[in-house]
Amino acid sequence: MSEGGLNPRERFLAALDRKPLTGRVPNFELVFFLTMEAFGKVHPSQRAYHQWDQMEAKERDLHRREMASIYVMTAEKYEHNAILLHPNPGTEDEVFRLIDLVNEIGRGRYALLLHGDATLSIPSGSEMEGLCLRLTDEPSRVKAESERNVGWALDWAEKLKRHGGLDGFALCSDYCFNTGPFLSPAMFSEFVTPYLAKLTKGYRDMGFYAIKHTDGNIMPVLDDLVQTNPHALHSLDPQGGVDIAEVKRRVGNRVCLIGNVSCAALDTGTDDEVVASARYALRHGMPGGGYVFGTSNCVYTGMRLARYELMLDVWRREGNYPG
Repeated sequence: MSEGGLNPRERFLAALDRKPLTGRVPNFELVFFLTMEAFGKVHPSQRAYHQWDQMEAKERDLHRREMASIYVMTAEKYEHNAILLHPNPGTEDEVFRLIDLVNEIGRGRYALLLHGDATLSIPSGSEMEGLCLRLTDEPSRVKAESERNVGWALDWAEKLKRHGGLDGFALCSDYCFNTGPFLSPAMFSEFVTPYLAKLTKGYRDMGFYAIKHTDGNIMPVLDDLVQTNPHALHSLDPQGGVDIAEVKRRVGNRVCLIGNVSCAALDTGTDDEVVASARYALRHGMPGGGYVFGTSNCVYTGMRLARYELMLDVWRREGNYPG
């Protein structure tokens, strides 16, 4: 249903642009994995397609259409304004087909996003020691790799722009633990900030939206993140001590905020704690616009669907702008 003459996609993009809205606060999740619980269907990203090359064209078409339908069903049932696609398989032609199918089935009513980060993230445990040594011993090579990775990401974005139908990117390199960033603020400014700024500018110059996601305690690098000029910050993780009221006060006039409803409360807390977290996020995110409701990560496998629905009940009752 359209509100204020705007469809869900238009409302989401207006929030990213920090424009005033009436009616319901836009709603978005990076991933809604509970498609089996909700619809009896495996999430598209969790399907194994090792036999894809052996499928007949008709069978592939059935898979493609069902995956696209699941994205739209999820957005419609839970009133999401945007969909982050997880193409599977992820070949160039399949990405284009998925974009087209979701837009066709959803009638262009939802903003479509893809993953699009190319910056240095927290490495896996097996790679952490090696990266730390490289940052010290060969910083120029690490920077050159980051420069190349950004270039490749922007080349791919140019192809997506020519194809059409995509609204933007979720930049999902994680930088922070609950205790703080993996890199010191000074090292973050040296090894991440310039490349994130170049990536974001490239996306913006092409007309795409850029949402910067990272879990954990972002507060020591908050100014750097905002300086790179994304349209929005996600996920504003309360488990990392991120207080949306403080973030809104400091940077809410410069960037849209997305998320902050505690996944810890949704997973292991009480119903009252879920309600309190959802209410807190709305109360402090909504003023002045530039806010999108959502969890502090995603709706992941193992989370109880009833808890997510409880969170949405609070949003439907209390997440409404006047007018």
